[in-house]
Amino acid sequence: MIVDSLTFAGEGLIAALDRAGIERAVVCAGRARGHGYDVANARVAALAEEHPDRLVAFARVDPLAPVATTGASGLFLHPWEDAFRVAESAVDAVLDGRPVIVATGYPFVSEALQVAELAGRHPETTFVATNGGQINISGLGQDDAFLALEACPNLYVQTSGVYREDFLEGVVERFGAERLVYASAWPQFDPRLELLRVRWAPNFGEDARTAILGGNATRLLLGGTGPG
Repeated sequence: MIVDSLTFAGEGLIAALDRAGIERAVVCAGRARGHGYDVANARVAALAEEHPDRLVAFARVDPLAPVATTGASGLFLHPWEDAFRVAESAVDAVLDGRPVIVATGYPFVSEALQVAELAGRHPETTFVATNGGQINISGLGQDDAFLALEACPNLYVQTSGVYREDFLEGVVERFGAERLVYASAWPQFDPRLELLRVRWAPNFGEDARTAILGGNATRLLLGGTGPG
């Protein structure tokens, strides 16, 4: 089973998943405009209820203006869009043991080592960093992503937007296939292209591809079993 570990609610989501052959997906709210995340999260929950066999709702949280997240399978944080630093103490107050997806790689607010600082304070919580833990995909950004993964066994990274197959392969070589999770971040990226990043990586074996494309997300984000 293929699982997309990050999509955003919007018209055309189910069709996009169908075109890519994706069976299930985590769905979150986009940036709230003109209202709080209580309204946006309610819309995501309703969409997931319409497609219970396809979608799993994660609640988007702004820790500086928190809302109730009852019923969501996990949390989504976007420090850049919602203007907070991921390692600040306000974030600790909204975490409750459910898995957390963090928009990662944004300067000053959610770089890989900042996410690692948060993950280190909550070792029993699963943290999944978007964008391979970085955006630049080069130089010190890669090193920081590797340092974060080394420091925090409860931290995982998504494949979304990572155009360098050698970086994805490096994550698997150094930390194992279980630390890498397929995601498309639809509609920012096309799920079909994002799948090819994993399928075309020449040094992935079939077992690794199976884990990355679905097994890891099922275990970490859909099963609620925690890190490990």
